[in-house]
Amino acid sequence: MRLEDLSVEPTRVTFWGPRAALQVSCPLPGVLRLRHLPVFQHTALGPRELPVKQSWAVVEHPELPLSVRREEQGGVAVVVTEALSLEVSLARGTWRLLDAAGRELARCEAFSGEVMPDYPVDRFRSRLALHAPPEEAWLGFGEKVGALDKRGMHFVFWNTDVMPHHPDTDPLYQSIPFCLGLREGLAWGFFLDESWRLEVDVGAEDASLVQWESSGPELDTYLFAGPMPEDVVRRYTALTGRPPLPPLWSLGAQQSRWGYENAGDIRSVIHGYRAHGLPLDCVYLDIDYMEGYKVWTWDRTRYPDPAGLAREAAARGVKLVTIIDPAVKAEPGYRVYDEALARDFLVRNDRGSVLIGEVWPKPATFPDFTREEVRTWWGRWHQGFLEAGIAGVWNDMNEPACFSLQNGRETFDIRTAPAVHLGKVEGPTLPHDARHGHRRHLEVHNVYALGMARAAYEGMRELAPERRPFILTRAGSAGIQRYAAVWTGDNSSYWAHLELSLTMLLGLGLSGVSFAGVDVPGFLSRANGELLVRWTQVGTFYPLMRNHSGKGTPPQEPWRFGEPYLSLTRECLERRYRLLPTLYTLSHEASVEGLPVLRPLVMYAPGDEEALRVDDAFLFGKDLLVAPVVRQGQTRRLVYLPEGRWLPLFNLGTPGEVLEGGQHVIAVAPLGTVPLWLRAGGALALTEPALHTTSANWSQLTWHVHVAERVEARLYEDAGEGYGESRLTRLRGERVGERFVLERSTEGSLPLARDTETLRLYGLSAPREVVGAREHRMRDGVLELTVDAGWRRVEVLL
Repeated sequence: MRLEDLSVEPTRVTFWGPRAALQVSCPLPGVLRLRHLPVFQHTALGPRELPVKQSWAVVEHPELPLSVRREEQGGVAVVVTEALSLEVSLARGTWRLLDAAGRELARCEAFSGEVMPDYPVDRFRSRLALHAPPEEAWLGFGEKVGALDKRGMHFVFWNTDVMPHHPDTDPLYQSIPFCLGLREGLAWGFFLDESWRLEVDVGAEDASLVQWESSGPELDTYLFAGPMPEDVVRRYTALTGRPPLPPLWSLGAQQSRWGYENAGDIRSVIHGYRAHGLPLDCVYLDIDYMEGYKVWTWDRTRYPDPAGLAREAAARGVKLVTIIDPAVKAEPGYRVYDEALARDFLVRNDRGSVLIGEVWPKPATFPDFTREEVRTWWGRWHQGFLEAGIAGVWNDMNEPACFSLQNGRETFDIRTAPAVHLGKVEGPTLPHDARHGHRRHLEVHNVYALGMARAAYEGMRELAPERRPFILTRAGSAGIQRYAAVWTGDNSSYWAHLELSLTMLLGLGLSGVSFAGVDVPGFLSRANGELLVRWTQVGTFYPLMRNHSGKGTPPQEPWRFGEPYLSLTRECLERRYRLLPTLYTLSHEASVEGLPVLRPLVMYAPGDEEALRVDDAFLFGKDLLVAPVVRQGQTRRLVYLPEGRWLPLFNLGTPGEVLEGGQHVIAVAPLGTVPLWLRAGGALALTEPALHTTSANWSQLTWHVHVAERVEARLYEDAGEGYGESRLTRLRGERVGERFVLERSTEGSLPLARDTETLRLYGLSAPREVVGAREHRMRDGVLELTVDAGWRRVEVLL
């Protein structure tokens, strides 16, 4: 595909060919945007003008200057920025991406496309092939099954309501076409910013290629420099947006069930948690609270006083979250439907009639969330629920799911075209040719849930500006992290699903979605006590921790399983609440830097082949290695420790002997034990367990510090809600010979809520002298110090 001519602007270089175009720009340092238009003559507005491209994923950034030089001898043009350069072959239209050191990060082997005249609209196919060296690993891809390294797999990006799903099911509910390439310790990133239906072949058909294919007319791509995986993730989330800091209560324990049919059931669940001394912050109301499954309504026979129920729950420290489905029942006299119909806010079929289908409501219509006026209207429907005391919303069935269609193919028949997309439906959803304004469903299906989540987020910010919105979504696409938390959909109570949850959440985290979780201990099928305990042990570290189950399955509240499972689950939940200072800080870090709470071991050991292959353990932040038991009946497991020194801190309790990294070890883990290791130089901030959250300005705090030559840690605090004062505390430590110094600095105006703090220092012998502490003592080989809360410096002489 020849690109014979160039036009150069201060921030853009465009390569023109007889039937193609390639435009290069730089939206952020270390990021290049490449718009590939392989069928340009069918999409151009003029002879030297590319069509305007709307992105649903990318946060707008001013383009940075770049330069270009043409090398006639090699037949290439080189586009240069500070961190990256792109060599474009004028004869083939392919390119090579180089970092500032001249190392090749990526290579395009081909891009091509075709347009196929059809009815009701033309069809497109656009392809891009990337070189895949045999030693390169491919990580990310959003919510996908399989190992951490997705090499050898094939994926479809088409949000799909799947129940049940299995360890090899694809596609699922989220479509995030972002990935990291990793070889020889060097990482780079690739993002295909297209809302159309996509596929990617990750070296399955041809081991030397990663091949992308879009149903749209172009391939709008972004390339990211490393060199570390965390650098790529930071740049990707700077481009697509970072998650807002969630309210503290949403990080507490959550309970849900499709089957809580009335207010009495909700009261009973809250009473059960409190009667058994179990921490709980949130209970969900599933579809049974609605009148006839009509969104934004209450069934007053089941829930006669929603505001009163919310007040009762709040008095016991529990928030209520309601499910919100996008389908609007087509029932004249129902205000939501009447308004949507009158204002032309609904998706239409090809003939122009309002599209009618069936979800929980029957008949059902679908708001068009691709349009700003529809999102604003939908957002304001949250007002009544917020006034009733509902704390957040749970967007479900938003792929969008549709069980059947009544008039999906109500259209003309013609004989002059094959009409491949006429009424075509892929999965339980809307037809490809359904009309969203001037767009077709094939183009905007994957961003439907993004628009719905944005409507909820912006509506709640407008209606309750003093509160942080909480939105949980099943479906989404790139950029969903700006508006909502994510859960991985309708899993099952299988051990395989427990293990699968780790790589699914790690893949989501690498793809920008940090605030995510998995139904514990599975939505479908039947859990037993062992699975409940092991899954809750893992769920302790999920950013979103929710026990959820479906109708037709046994109830899964912890007391249903009897002892010893109840007591062991209580220990897990209490551990979760002890961890909240660290989890809240990691959530703040995600909102500022875009780094996920859960991180693969290879993120900080990119050249370690063993770390790359670890699919059943993860890092909680940077320094706490979690290696849960995820196999039935196991009480021992093999664990790989990357380079460094690691302190066993199982159950956040008594420490073990420090182990050197770069080796496999056997962890002894009977049913009540979750194996944990704290990296040398790292620290955890823990508090006391509680029945529910109150404030993120912790009244009790203990620092657990694994002493090393260098120590770094931080703690973010605020009220846990709203947008008021905050405080960021940084710890920096240094050990030289027989002296260890730990210093504390703070930013922010939030007053302290505690008088003292406890420091537990691991890896030190009995000291000769301690300076800067009220008191100190050695306990179980750990130096424990009590310090004033406003302490600045502690010095330990050994």
